Amino acid sequence: MLDTLDSMTSHQNAQTMKPATAAKKLGVYLEATPAEFQEGVVSRAELTELQANPPAWLQELRKNGPHPRPVVANKLGISIAGLARGGITEPLTTEQIDALKEEFPSWLRKERATQSEVRAETVRIKERDAERARRAESA
Repeated sequence: MLDTLDSMTSHQNAQTMKPATAAKKLGVYLEATPAEFQEGVVSRAELTELQANPPAWLQELRKNGPHPRPVVANKLGISIAGLARGGITEPLTTEQIDALKEEFPSWLRKERATQSEVRAETVRIKERDAERARRAESA
């Protein structure tokens, strides 16, 4: 039994992920990472270390990009679908994102308004459900 637990623990510690998965978890665009990162595998321990003590290349990517779509959408305050509707299909650098914010095209204004409505509706539904739960408990 103890041997089984030991092998399970060592197996769990040795779990690895593909570079694409690790890049997604790190919030960076895979194609912009160093070749050794793209070509290898990343263990959970290595991912934890990268998150805790990011090397210079990771700090630079997080700061200046190019950023993957989820990060671009977040920085613009819109959804990923909103990016696509706005014609943004490629990764953007921080400089490009800042330029879009400054330019503030009509599609971005519209998508931010849509995102704001979605968030408000999410809050309304959460409050409604909480109220229903309270009523059900007191009934």
